[in-house]
Amino acid sequence: MTLSAATISTQPAPCGLGLFAPARLHLGFLDMGGHLDRRFGSLGLSLAEPGLQIEVALAQRREILGAQSGRVEKLLDLLEQHFGFAQPVQVRVTQAIPDHAGLGSGTQLALALGSLVARLHGQRPGTSTLARALDRGNRSGIGIGAFDQGGFLVDGGRGQDDTPPPVIARLPFPDEWRILLLMHPTYQGLHGKAEVDAFRRLPVFPADAAARLCHLTLMRALPALAEARLDAFGSAITEIQATVGDHFAPAQGGRFSSPLVAAALERLGTLGAACRGQSSWGPTGFVVATNATQAGVWADHLADLQADGLRPCIVRANNQGVRWYQTDADKHNDHPEEARGDAAHGKTVHPAHVHAEQERQSL
Repeated sequence: MTLSAATISTQPAPCGLGLFAPARLHLGFLDMGGHLDRRFGSLGLSLAEPGLQIEVALAQRREILGAQSGRVEKLLDLLEQHFGFAQPVQVRVTQAIPDHAGLGSGTQLALALGSLVARLHGQRPGTSTLARALDRGNRSGIGIGAFDQGGFLVDGGRGQDDTPPPVIARLPFPDEWRILLLMHPTYQGLHGKAEVDAFRRLPVFPADAAARLCHLTLMRALPALAEARLDAFGSAITEIQATVGDHFAPAQGGRFSSPLVAAALERLGTLGAACRGQSSWGPTGFVVATNATQAGVWADHLADLQADGLRPCIVRANNQGVRWYQTDADKHNDHPEEARGDAAHGKTVHPAHVHAEQERQSL
């Protein structure tokens, strides 16, 4: 399947900088009621793909090439407003994370563009500083953590000020585990004003439910991940997903927003997928497999749903965050391109063979 939203000219921006920023799964909130003076709290996972590849160079005039040009234009205006970055830049987005799919495209674009423009102007503001200026990290710190360091992440929720939630726990995700993404490209999760309105209309999240989710995170999910015990880790994540999904059901039409993804998750659960759910508002769903072979077998069981529009893809986790490169360094052919699998290059991913191919990739 094609994960990137756009692929254009491979010519790099002259004498500039580029980076590859990973998508992320948002695995659920812990305390949306703020019963202990901190609201939300999140779990998430950084993905090796799909991802954002973007290049920026100083220029004589502002020029925006590739996908997400409207977003880039607004972000450049905010960067100039908050930091005084007055030198025009050329921006080239050669690969984009799908919009409104639950994969964190907006935060990764904002942080990537802000970091690149800042460095070209001789500054290095912290990622949280950039997030505040660009109106990201309002509820979750997972996207910021994915950008900075990758891995499995837990943030501590939003406090009383406007500081993005801090990452309070981070563990590497086992190299052999695979994530089977369940994408529904013609469907979009809630975003923008509809998302804001949905949060306002939702009932107060019960304190006892928040306590249970925090207990699951601290005493089951994190220890199980540290010991690479997928069944225990999966049971915690799946219960968190069920609780949060049912709370969001009035806003998104059910525990999972896409009926097609919901059908795939139900089927994979009967096949033994212990760790499953939906990222953010969806529609992207996920299951975690012990290895690529198991993930490929599960993907093969979804052939009829693929005919209806489901797009499964097997990926690894990202345990390192962003990858930087210089665009005038031999066209950076030894950087992000080698670090990503077929899906990131716009190639079709065949479920029956993807696990064998990805074993040959060096992520």
